Amino acid sequence: MSDTGKQPARSAPGRANIRSMWRLLVVAVAMFGFGFALIPLYDVFCEITGINLLTKKDESAARFARNTQVDTSRSVVIEFDTNDRGALRFRPVRRSMEVRPGELTTIEYELVNTRAEKTAGQAIPSYAPQVSGRYFRKVECFCFEQQTMAPGEVRRFPVVFVVDPALPKDVNTITLSYTFFEVEGVGGTGNAGAAATPSAEQVRG
Repeated sequence: MSDTGKQPARSAPGRANIRSMWRLLVVAVAMFGFGFALIPLYDVFCEITGINLLTKKDESAARFARNTQVDTSRSVVIEFDTNDRGALRFRPVRRSMEVRPGELTTIEYELVNTRAEKTAGQAIPSYAPQVSGRYFRKVECFCFEQQTMAPGEVRRFPVVFVVDPALPKDVNTITLSYTFFEVEGVGGTGNAGAAATPSAEQVRG
Protein backbone atom coordinates (compact mmCIF):
# COMPACT_ATOMS: atom_id res chain seq x y z
CA MET A 1 0.00 0.00 0.00
CA SER A 2 1.39 3.35 -1.02
CA ASP A 3 1.95 5.88 1.77
CA THR A 4 2.42 8.82 -0.60
CA GLY A 5 -0.50 10.63 0.98
CA LYS A 6 1.24 10.69 4.35
CA GLN A 7 4.42 12.36 3.02
CA PRO A 8 3.33 16.01 3.79
CA ALA A 9 2.64 15.09 7.41
CA ARG A 10 6.11 13.62 7.84
CA SER A 11 7.84 16.66 6.22
CA ALA A 12 5.96 19.32 8.19
CA PRO A 13 8.39 19.23 11.14
CA GLY A 14 11.26 19.56 8.71
CA ARG A 15 9.75 22.66 7.14
CA ALA A 16 9.13 24.13 10.60
CA ASN A 17 12.77 23.53 11.52
CA ILE A 18 13.92 25.24 8.32
CA ARG A 19 11.70 28.25 9.04
CA SER A 20 13.07 28.44 12.60
CA MET A 21 16.62 28.23 11.30
CA TRP A 22 16.01 31.13 8.92
CA ARG A 23 14.44 33.20 11.68
CA LEU A 24 17.45 32.60 13.91
CA LEU A 25 19.79 33.47 11.06
CA VAL A 26 17.95 36.75 10.44
CA VAL A 27 18.08 37.60 14.16
CA ALA A 28 21.81 36.82 14.27
CA VAL A 29 22.52 39.01 11.24
CA ALA A 30 20.39 41.81 12.69
CA MET A 31 22.22 41.67 16.01
CA PHE A 32 25.59 41.64 14.23
CA GLY A 33 24.59 44.69 12.19
CA PHE A 34 23.21 46.46 15.25
CA GLY A 35 26.55 46.02 16.98
CA PHE A 36 28.29 47.88 14.15
CA ALA A 37 25.56 50.53 14.15
CA LEU A 38 25.94 51.31 17.86
CA ILE A 39 28.90 53.65 17.40
CA PRO A 40 27.36 55.91 14.72
CA LEU A 41 24.01 55.80 16.53
CA TYR A 42 25.80 56.85 19.72
CA ASP A 43 27.49 59.73 17.91
CA VAL A 44 24.11 60.90 16.58
CA PHE A 45 22.62 60.66 20.08
CA CYS A 46 25.49 62.69 21.53
CA GLU A 47 25.08 65.36 18.87
CA ILE A 48 21.33 65.61 19.48
CA THR A 49 21.51 65.68 23.27
CA GLY A 50 24.74 67.65 23.60
CA ILE A 51 26.18 64.87 25.77
CA ASN A 52 29.36 63.16 24.72
CA LEU A 53 30.75 60.53 27.05
CA LEU A 54 33.74 60.13 24.75
CA THR A 55 34.50 63.84 24.61
CA LYS A 56 36.69 64.40 21.57
CA LYS A 57 38.94 67.38 21.10
CA ASP A 58 37.78 69.72 18.35
CA GLU A 59 40.96 69.80 16.30
CA SER A 60 39.67 72.64 14.09
CA ALA A 61 38.48 74.89 16.96
CA ALA A 62 41.75 76.83 17.31
CA ARG A 63 41.90 77.55 13.58
CA PHE A 64 38.23 78.49 13.63
CA ALA A 65 38.84 80.95 16.49
CA ARG A 66 41.77 82.60 14.67
CA ASN A 67 39.84 83.06 11.43
CA THR A 68 36.42 84.06 12.78
CA GLN A 69 35.29 87.66 13.02
CA VAL A 70 33.81 88.84 16.32
CA ASP A 71 30.13 89.74 16.05
CA THR A 72 29.96 93.01 17.97
CA SER A 73 26.27 93.44 17.23
CA ARG A 74 25.16 90.89 19.84
CA SER A 75 26.19 89.24 23.09
CA VAL A 76 25.48 85.86 24.63
CA VAL A 77 25.36 85.04 28.34
CA ILE A 78 27.24 81.84 29.21
CA GLU A 79 26.16 80.16 32.44
CA PHE A 80 28.43 77.58 34.07
CA ASP A 81 26.94 74.70 36.02
CA THR A 82 28.65 71.72 37.71
CA ASN A 83 27.63 68.38 39.21
CA ASP A 84 29.88 66.10 41.28
CA ARG A 85 29.88 62.30 41.31
CA GLY A 86 32.38 60.83 43.76
CA ALA A 87 35.36 62.25 45.63
CA LEU A 88 36.32 64.90 43.05
CA ARG A 89 34.68 68.28 43.68
CA PHE A 90 34.86 71.19 41.28
CA ARG A 91 33.32 74.54 40.41
CA PRO A 92 33.86 77.44 37.98
CA VAL A 93 35.57 80.57 39.30
CA ARG A 94 32.64 82.48 37.78
CA ARG A 95 29.04 81.36 37.44
CA SER A 96 28.33 83.36 34.29
CA MET A 97 29.85 85.77 31.79
CA GLU A 98 28.79 87.75 28.76
CA VAL A 99 30.65 87.09 25.51
CA ARG A 100 30.53 88.16 21.87
CA PRO A 101 30.13 85.44 19.25
CA GLY A 102 33.52 84.81 17.63
CA GLU A 103 35.39 86.06 20.70
CA LEU A 104 38.00 83.72 22.23
CA THR A 105 37.14 83.37 25.93
CA THR A 106 38.61 81.56 28.94
CA ILE A 107 36.87 80.32 32.08
CA GLU A 108 38.68 78.46 34.87
CA TYR A 109 37.48 75.58 37.04
CA GLU A 110 38.84 74.59 40.44
CA LEU A 111 39.07 70.86 41.08
CA VAL A 112 39.83 69.20 44.43
CA ASN A 113 40.37 65.58 45.43
CA THR A 114 38.66 65.16 48.80
CA ARG A 115 40.25 61.76 49.39
CA ALA A 116 43.55 60.87 51.02
CA GLU A 117 44.45 58.76 47.98
CA LYS A 118 45.03 59.28 44.29
CA THR A 119 41.75 59.60 42.38
CA ALA A 120 40.92 59.80 38.68
CA GLY A 121 37.85 61.30 37.06
CA GLN A 122 36.28 62.39 33.79
CA ALA A 123 34.20 65.51 33.15
CA ILE A 124 31.23 65.16 30.78
CA PRO A 125 29.82 68.36 29.21
CA SER A 126 26.24 69.06 28.20
CA TYR A 127 24.50 72.16 26.88
CA ALA A 128 21.20 73.99 27.15
CA PRO A 129 19.49 74.68 24.91
CA GLN A 130 20.62 71.48 23.21
CA VAL A 131 21.09 73.15 19.83
CA SER A 132 23.78 75.43 21.29
CA GLY A 133 26.19 72.51 21.71
CA ARG A 134 27.11 72.52 18.02
CA TYR A 135 28.01 76.22 18.17
CA PHE A 136 30.10 76.04 21.37
CA ARG A 137 33.66 75.37 20.14
CA LYS A 138 36.14 74.36 22.85
CA VAL A 139 39.80 75.02 22.02
CA GLU A 140 41.06 73.69 25.36
CA CYS A 141 39.20 71.72 28.02
CA PHE A 142 40.01 69.39 30.90
CA CYS A 143 37.11 67.27 29.67
CA PHE A 144 39.18 66.02 26.72
CA GLU A 145 40.93 63.49 28.97
CA GLN A 146 40.70 61.85 32.36
CA GLN A 147 42.31 63.79 35.17
CA THR A 148 44.29 62.16 37.99
CA MET A 149 44.50 64.02 41.30
CA ALA A 150 46.97 63.35 44.10
CA PRO A 151 45.61 62.93 47.65
CA GLY A 152 43.97 66.19 48.75
CA GLU A 153 45.25 67.97 45.64
CA VAL A 154 43.59 71.14 44.33
CA ARG A 155 44.16 72.34 40.78
CA ARG A 156 42.76 74.91 38.40
CA PHE A 157 41.89 74.08 34.79
CA PRO A 158 41.10 76.50 31.95
CA VAL A 159 38.36 76.01 29.39
CA VAL A 160 39.09 78.07 26.28
CA PHE A 161 36.14 78.43 23.93
CA VAL A 162 34.53 80.47 21.21
CA VAL A 163 30.83 80.77 20.37
CA ASP A 164 30.20 80.36 16.65
CA PRO A 165 28.66 83.57 15.21
CA ALA A 166 26.27 81.27 13.34
CA LEU A 167 24.48 80.61 16.66
CA PRO A 168 20.73 81.13 16.07
CA LYS A 169 19.68 84.70 16.84
CA ASP A 170 17.00 83.59 19.29
CA VAL A 171 19.62 81.92 21.56
CA ASN A 172 20.77 84.57 24.02
CA THR A 173 21.86 82.30 26.88
CA ILE A 174 23.91 79.09 26.84
CA THR A 175 24.30 76.89 29.89
CA LEU A 176 27.45 74.78 29.90
CA SER A 177 27.06 72.01 32.46
CA TYR A 178 29.78 69.58 33.53
CA THR A 179 29.23 66.37 35.45
CA PHE A 180 32.45 65.00 36.93
CA PHE A 181 32.43 61.22 37.30
CA GLU A 182 34.98 59.32 39.33
CA VAL A 183 36.76 56.64 37.29
CA GLU A 184 37.17 53.47 39.32
CA GLY A 185 40.52 51.71 38.94
CA VAL A 186 41.61 53.80 35.95
CA GLY A 187 44.68 56.04 35.92
CA GLY A 188 44.28 59.34 34.09
CA THR A 189 46.64 61.78 32.47
CA GLY A 190 46.39 64.87 34.61
CA ASN A 191 47.32 68.33 33.44
CA ALA A 192 50.71 69.03 35.01
CA GLY A 193 50.60 72.69 34.04
CA ALA A 194 47.55 73.58 36.16
CA ALA A 195 47.88 75.88 39.15
CA ALA A 196 47.15 74.63 42.67
CA THR A 197 46.59 77.75 44.74
CA PRO A 198 43.05 77.51 46.24
CA SER A 199 42.42 75.54 49.40
CA ALA A 200 40.07 72.58 49.65
CA GLU A 201 37.79 74.59 51.96
CA GLN A 202 37.50 77.35 49.34
CA VAL A 203 36.57 74.87 46.64
CA ARG A 204 33.94 73.11 48.72
CA GLY A 205 32.52 76.46 49.80
